[in-house]
Amino acid sequence: MSGYFITATGTDVGKTIVTAGFLRYLRKQGHNAVSMKPVQTGAECIDGQWTAPDLEVHWKAVGVEPSDEMRALMAPFTYEPACSPHLAGRLAGHYPELAPIGDALHQLEAEYDTVLVEGAGGIYAPINETETMLDLMKAVGYPVILVAHRGLGTINHTLLSIEVLRNAGLSIAGVVFNEVEALEPDYIKQDNPVAIEHFGQVPILGNIDYLYDLESDPDKAWAHFEACCVGLFSLLS
Repeated sequence: MSGYFITATGTDVGKTIVTAGFLRYLRKQGHNAVSMKPVQTGAECIDGQWTAPDLEVHWKAVGVEPSDEMRALMAPFTYEPACSPHLAGRLAGHYPELAPIGDALHQLEAEYDTVLVEGAGGIYAPINETETMLDLMKAVGYPVILVAHRGLGTINHTLLSIEVLRNAGLSIAGVVFNEVEALEPDYIKQDNPVAIEHFGQVPILGNIDYLYDLESDPDKAWAHFEACCVGLFSLLS
């Protein structure tokens, strides 16, 4: 089996969109693929059951409705407050733990040939009082896909993230740049990915413009995503 861990330089950069688009493409290509959100904050209670909004985005993209049993494996820790996992765990009286996450992941690995694990927040987001998302990435051991924004400041944020991942002994599959606002690219946004590829010595897997039509015309939006992510899909070859 294979898998990737999708992390980012920070929160609200686009991990969920990148995971959803990659999952959609994998399943279109005939891969028995699944996504996982080990720790979901900002969870919603619908019909008496807690749901993971990020997973809902993934599975809406592929048009599949997982069973309650599968949802429990894909999102073993869900919390209502939209905050750091450690704070959500403290408020709830129970923290995310690596061992149960590993158990759920192993069960998914037994059922699927590819697992995409989406982190929460950035690399150093605490998941409890002693461990961070980086500890989870090391425990999972998958190659890492780093999602970053293209705007001012991203060179520093992204190169620091690359250094942390490498120092932890993790394999970096590459970087995906994602536009989260409907703004026209400028000379800074055009050059930043080039600079990061050069100074970070990493492949650029995608450079995604804002998906205007994701709600109104999802097929068109995902087709645009695929056109922007040729490098991401080359990981399958």
